[in-house]
Amino acid sequence: MAVPKRKHSKSRTRKRRSKYYNRLKEPQTQECNNCGRVKIMHRACPSCGYYRGRQVIEPEEELL
Repeated sequence: MAVPKRKHSKSRTRKRRSKYYNRLKEPQTQECNNCGRVKIMHRACPSCGYYRGRQVIEPEEELL
């Protein structure tokens, strides 16, 4: 079994991990079936309050 000869420094380990652990992904979006506005998938629409064909929350008032 392979065993490292020397300990990897914290900076070396963190540099390697930073590529994968700190990557932010943009949330997936889709069009709302009720009002047609863009919303995050698997969430209730913030503009109309509908999710999967029924109203589940009271819609938020828009700020102008």
